Amino acid sequence: MAVTTRKGSATRHEALGLSLDDVKGMYRFVLMTRLVSERILQLNRMGRTPFGAGTDGHEGAQIGAAWCIQRGKDWTVPYYRDMGLAFVLGFSALDEFRSVLAKATDPNSGGRAMLNMFSSPKDRIVSRSVLVGTEFPHAVGLALALKLRKEPYIVFAFGGDGSTSTGDFHEAMNFASVHKLPVVFVIENNLLAISTRIEQQTAVKDIAEKAAAYAMPGHVADGMDMLDSYEKTKIAADRARAGGGPSLVELKCYRYQPHTSDDDDSRYRTKQEVEEWRAKDPVKRAFAYLLSAGVAEEELEAIRAALADEIEKAIAQAESEPDPRPEDAARHVYAADNPLPDGTRA
Repeated sequence: MAVTTRKGSATRHEALGLSLDDVKGMYRFVLMTRLVSERILQLNRMGRTPFGAGTDGHEGAQIGAAWCIQRGKDWTVPYYRDMGLAFVLGFSALDEFRSVLAKATDPNSGGRAMLNMFSSPKDRIVSRSVLVGTEFPHAVGLALALKLRKEPYIVFAFGGDGSTSTGDFHEAMNFASVHKLPVVFVIENNLLAISTRIEQQTAVKDIAEKAAAYAMPGHVADGMDMLDSYEKTKIAADRARAGGGPSLVELKCYRYQPHTSDDDDSRYRTKQEVEEWRAKDPVKRAFAYLLSAGVAEEELEAIRAALADEIEKAIAQAESEPDPRPEDAARHVYAADNPLPDGTRA
């Protein structure tokens, strides 16, 4: 199936309050995320990094939703596939490769944690556990703090479809609704909870249906379309900012790569299914939209060339930087590393 845009759709961004520069900026992050994701898997196959996790297919969902976040003001609790989200909020390609290569300069953990455990106090990105669903209670706690402090910001909590089958998700949704907290739950539904297909792990047709149980709105977006993802997430964000309480946003997308570099995805899906979803590729759809809006193909190709150069320089720089020191392995783990107020150590 060919990638197409709807007739008259070249003005969609204007109806959403976005400028053409906004859309070009979104496209740059969509493409950056795809190119970095592809290089991570290539580095793994070359033996230059032991592990990788791709974002391919999630780019439109992540960048569309991220464009609703007030950077440096709102709080975000991402999940482990949210590389594009992190880029929009302030991470660079160099930051990502420092994490992938487990360098001492890794901004998330100094090379001590699994990749994509994003953490940045200045960008208000809260580090998460790799355990699925644990980000939701953290996000709700942040939202409660904002409400008690009367701060005019909101919290975004991201997760995959499998995370909505956990107890953490349900407790967080219930608490947020009861206390009318300023939080937006964003679910990137790629139909696969690691290797378990969605129909085997939840009975509802749309994840957004789960919102009704907690008396909050549920919105469904085409997660392969960055503008639809933006539109539906913004509805929820505007409600939270106005004091209306939480919402659930489901971004329907698809994961093109295996779950991780260690995964054999042929066990649970066919090549035909993957190819059918590739016809809806969010990168190609964003590219086609900009062409229909009058942006020259040469300008878009220049963006790709600049990103490719930036990424290769980032890889070279990250590989040249030091590995973590063995003697630092216990830093920030035991209380003995932290002086007490009187200057003594525990």
